[in-house]
Amino acid sequence: MPDSNNQKTPTVTSSPADRLSQVVGHVTTTKKRVKQKDELPTDYSDILNQLNDLRRIASTPNILNKGYVRQKQAGKLWVRQRVLELFDEGSFHEVGSVSGTVQWKKLAGTKEEPVSYIPSNNVQGFAMLSGRKVVFTADDFSIRAGHADGALAEKTIYMEKLAIALKLPILKLVDGSSGGGSVTTIRKDGFSYIPPLPSFAQVVRQLNMGIPNLGAVLGPAIGLGAARVVACHFSVMAADVGSLFNAGPKVVAGATFEEGLSFTDLGGPDMHCTNGTIDNLAANEQECFDQLRTVLSFLPNWGGKLPPVIMTDDSIDRQCEELRTIIPRKKARMYNAKRIITAVVDAGSWFEIGALWGTTAIVGLARLAGCPIGVVSLNCEVNAGALDATGSQKITRHLKFCDIFNLPVIQFVDVPGYAIGTVAERSATMRHGVTLATTYYSTTMPIFSVITRRVYGVAGGAMLDCRDPRMRVAWPSGEWGSLPLDGGIEVGHSAELRALDPAERQLRYKALEEEYVRLMNPVRTANAFGVEEIIDPAVTRQVLCEWVKHVYDELLPSRLQERANGKINPVFY
Repeated sequence: MPDSNNQKTPTVTSSPADRLSQVVGHVTTTKKRVKQKDELPTDYSDILNQLNDLRRIASTPNILNKGYVRQKQAGKLWVRQRVLELFDEGSFHEVGSVSGTVQWKKLAGTKEEPVSYIPSNNVQGFAMLSGRKVVFTADDFSIRAGHADGALAEKTIYMEKLAIALKLPILKLVDGSSGGGSVTTIRKDGFSYIPPLPSFAQVVRQLNMGIPNLGAVLGPAIGLGAARVVACHFSVMAADVGSLFNAGPKVVAGATFEEGLSFTDLGGPDMHCTNGTIDNLAANEQECFDQLRTVLSFLPNWGGKLPPVIMTDDSIDRQCEELRTIIPRKKARMYNAKRIITAVVDAGSWFEIGALWGTTAIVGLARLAGCPIGVVSLNCEVNAGALDATGSQKITRHLKFCDIFNLPVIQFVDVPGYAIGTVAERSATMRHGVTLATTYYSTTMPIFSVITRRVYGVAGGAMLDCRDPRMRVAWPSGEWGSLPLDGGIEVGHSAELRALDPAERQLRYKALEEEYVRLMNPVRTANAFGVEEIIDPAVTRQVLCEWVKHVYDELLPSRLQERANGKINPVFY
């Protein structure tokens, strides 16, 4: 009898169709879930749609809005038109794109939708300017004239901080109060406040770090807006729409009884582009944009970097033969100093700063051998080139600008001294002249001087003796001393001349003058090594290009290290 324990269980064989049916039974859902009425979409499309709606409203001008109508009637671009015209196409990335005042309508459950939206009246973000990444702020005057709203202050402070953290240039397009206060804020909040200035700590830090701050006045710059643009390293005003003032005409009328003033009367280009408050004047907004692009092209992203060097087709060996005859042999005759600058620097690279104020001095930016430089010159066609108070202020500001941005300075020196007379004394010429002298000695950027004609007095000494060893050459037209001969002979020989009768005095004066002119032959100074070298003016470009290339190759890298370890700390303001 067979053992039941050893009996095998018969094998059940299933077909492929049976196995497939079993798998299908495992994965098939029993019933489709019904979506609830107030259930939120899993892809967050509701939030994304809200964002898109708000961004569309912000980027679309409301042509019926009174502020927008006023903006266009004044001949001004709308804020987003400015952004698109200034920056490289397609490069604008907004920060705070939906900030502003929104009224929400409650829907079923937790849902809601915006029914009213007033965008923040300042457009801010990142963009590319001639291939350079920058951050920017741009006022929207069509919304509350640029006065502060619930988001503007925090947005502006954030952009100022970003410029520092990312070491990026910042551009400020000012049209309005740029976030300044309004009395209506008191009514809205229910209380008044001690005015804060939370963004200026960042601004001062940017200025002294050498983060380029470039500002444009594209409408009325009022109060805080005025302060923001004036605090920039470089500022420009549009002649057709720009103005700047501490307070508007109505406030002025109540305080000083000056009634009926227009924006232009109070603070237009004739006022502020000629007193040094704003650096440059442009015909319109588009020319402002061109000047911003040009200035940035000379500057590094921040003071810890070298200025950008470009290729040039202008040969460093190019001779400037016209310079041999540009200085008249007659001392009383003047010449155009800007012709010297444009002849020497790379073709087409000269950019003047402050042409309408401090006109005894000429300052600006240029390139030599493709390397950015700062340029300082005196203007003998104004006050014979004597440095007055505003000319001293202008050079002082430019020296600090060059020091902050690691720009070597080329000087074309023809200075008869500080301005003299009652007007000069009343305008505190010596006070501002001494400030200029201390700036020469407290800055550290390399300076090379070309003596084109006169060097006299404290002014000449400060300009030429501020670096050790001195880097300078002279032209054969050079003349120098403590005092010019005109007036100097009378002072030095007053007793002798006073003792003579008029006819003898005239003859004696002429004899003394001839003797001094002979002794002041610049070759005699070179014999005594009082001037290091007198060169042919035609080779000036070659001499300067060789020096600038050496500065960029050898000196500026070391200067960056000294800035990094705190050995030198340039200060702009």
